[in-house]
Amino acid sequence: QVQLVESGGGLVQAGGSLRLSCVASGRTFSSYAMGWFRQAPGKEREFVAVISKSGGSTYYADSVKGRFTISRDNAKNTVDLQMNSLKPEVAAVYYCGAKLAASGESLPIRRVAYDYWGQGTQVTVSS
Repeated sequence: QVQLVESGGGLVQAGGSLRLSCVASGRTFSSYAMGWFRQAPGKEREFVAVISKSGGSTYYADSVKGRFTISRDNAKNTVDLQMNSLKPEVAAVYYCGAKLAASGESLPIRRVAYDYWGQGTQVTVSS
């Protein structure tokens, strides 16, 4: 069992930055690929970014490439999402997810692939 707790959300002006963090319980954090998703009101939860269990590989949604950076610290059981140049349209509840990853497996970008989810953290961007 893995428990995930996100933090770092809040209200920011357009063009500003936020850093989201997700801390995981358990001793097997390094066995999980970690992803960030977001869900705006009335919309489906959508993929934002994912990082491999070692941290050596990352993948981003086209809409955030160049502005968002995902990183992890396996010693601290944390995965972060640095978000720069924020636009009002990225406002949503951001969730981190964990997927038990087999060696050589491709990075998971589908919501249904994930085994565990956090409770989410709200990001609001004012124009």
